[in-house]
Amino acid sequence: MNNLRIGLVGCGAIGREVAKGVDRGDFPARVTGLVSRTRERAAVLSAELDSSPPVLDLPDLPAVADLIVEAVSPESARDVIEETLRADRDIMVLTVGALIKHPELIDLARERRRRIHVPSGAIVGLDSVKSAAVGRIDRVVLTCTKSSKSFQGNPEVLRQGIDLDSLDSPRVLFEGPAREAITKFPANVNISCALSLAGVGPDRTITRVVVDPAAERTVNEIEVEGEFGRFVTRTENVLSPDNPKTSHLVGLSALATIRGIVDPVRVGT
Repeated sequence: MNNLRIGLVGCGAIGREVAKGVDRGDFPARVTGLVSRTRERAAVLSAELDSSPPVLDLPDLPAVADLIVEAVSPESARDVIEETLRADRDIMVLTVGALIKHPELIDLARERRRRIHVPSGAIVGLDSVKSAAVGRIDRVVLTCTKSSKSFQGNPEVLRQGIDLDSLDSPRVLFEGPAREAITKFPANVNISCALSLAGVGPDRTITRVVVDPAAERTVNEIEVEGEFGRFVTRTENVLSPDNPKTSHLVGLSALATIRGIVDPVRVGT
């Protein structure tokens, strides 16, 4: 089959990982355009890729891409998603919180008959959650434990008056619905939004956010109970070397999603 043309919006840590992964040529896809708030950053990334994709403005990207990959800040995600859908292109959304904050984007995708791809990110078990949601789910709880540096500069931490440097034991920063969690921790808990979309929605998906000064990895634990029974998952993620607020597995998950689009066999629910 012809290579899937990938347009990348956002050239930060995750965007770079996705671009370089596609560029390795392990599956039939190639990066055909880059968009970044800082054009110089996109130009540097382009020079590092064998495909040397052009640096473009967002309105010009759909003309050279079949799939847009969004890897931008929470503040920019909504506009990128909306513009992509209105240009009649499918999109992979990594800033999943935007879909919870702006559910009209899902309505727009339905109206335009486009697809929004949401990778599983830094958690496991979404296939089972999706399966369980066909029946009845009674309880979903996500506990996300991260290091102190993952929360540096977070407004909610500052509001609570927490001195991250002086912590000597784990502390719960938040416990409540995913809809509220993504508002307070927009750069830390996109996984709670993916879990919500797969299961019982953002108001019934309980998210517990924990800071642990001794944590060397991000730990995500999911508990789900329903008519099917009960399951518990635990993922211990290595941090992204370029962005301690996210996990290395996020980039790998995005690449796996692209592979799933182009592969003739789809494994999993």
